[in-house]
Amino acid sequence: MPFSRLATATTPTAHIGLGLAAVGRPGYINLGREQDLPAERSVDALRARSHELLDAAYAQGVRYFDVARSYGRSEEFLADWMNARPDIDDIVIGSKWGYTYTAGWTTDAEQHEVKDHTVDTYDRQRAETDALLGDRLDLYQIHSVTPDSPALTDKELHARLAEAAAHGLSIGFSTSGPAQADAVRAALAVTVDGEPLFRTVQSTYNALETSAGPALAEAHDAGLTVIVKEGMANGRLAEPYAPDALKDVARETSLGCDAVALALILRRPWVGVVLSGAATTTQLASNLHAAVVDLDEEQLTRLAALVEEPRAYWERRGQLPWH
Repeated sequence: MPFSRLATATTPTAHIGLGLAAVGRPGYINLGREQDLPAERSVDALRARSHELLDAAYAQGVRYFDVARSYGRSEEFLADWMNARPDIDDIVIGSKWGYTYTAGWTTDAEQHEVKDHTVDTYDRQRAETDALLGDRLDLYQIHSVTPDSPALTDKELHARLAEAAAHGLSIGFSTSGPAQADAVRAALAVTVDGEPLFRTVQSTYNALETSAGPALAEAHDAGLTVIVKEGMANGRLAEPYAPDALKDVARETSLGCDAVALALILRRPWVGVVLSGAATTTQLASNLHAAVVDLDEEQLTRLAALVEEPRAYWERRGQLPWH
């Protein structure tokens, strides 16, 4: 598996990945994003910002990069960056299909993305991804699987994905919503010719939303690489929005709220990679300090009190505006 490259990495930041969701398109739901990016979010401006972040991440030991068809032009930006640096051959690239970007490079679209897990969408988006990333793609994930997703039961789709796996591509899935644990467990049961289909799972897990934790531990025990997304809860765990308990622990560690929030995730023995969704190189540098944060039991107890009921968390997330 491509993630074995990370397992043998010597840099402490190798298990922190960089996701381009926040910089691959002009609109996203991260709090504070209006200050993080220039007012004129042209394609060239966000391409430059993406490349700046990719350069900084690679220089600081990051080796996993995460994009998606629905993240605007994120695949294109990443492909341009890799094509300009052909000597870089020690990275792992993951993308996702299942959502189509529909905002037309605007921030006020009525609908920013449309979800569809059918075989037709897979075939179309796989061709689009292949045109940009080609054989540099290591991992292709079904985007945002929920317990009722047809991707969990579509045998034709499973056969297509298994065929891709037979040609060397790792197949994974991501989850979202208050029933993430159910989706993870359902996906673990999917097999083709008696063999498990999925090799990775990417789920939301953070100081506020921990409900998927037991299922993700089961996935890890089953041999899947676990990737954690939205570790900053779309900015809710970053300054100045972070809860007081997190701010207090951050002061005690002399590091940022973001570093503490991500360090909390890295402590989980089942985590393979936690994603940084940084929009600036300053944020990225602060995120990467998570690798050296040391938390004691009393601090962990205080942070554990931040957990929200899953439905309340996801309802709050659904109300966040697209900036």
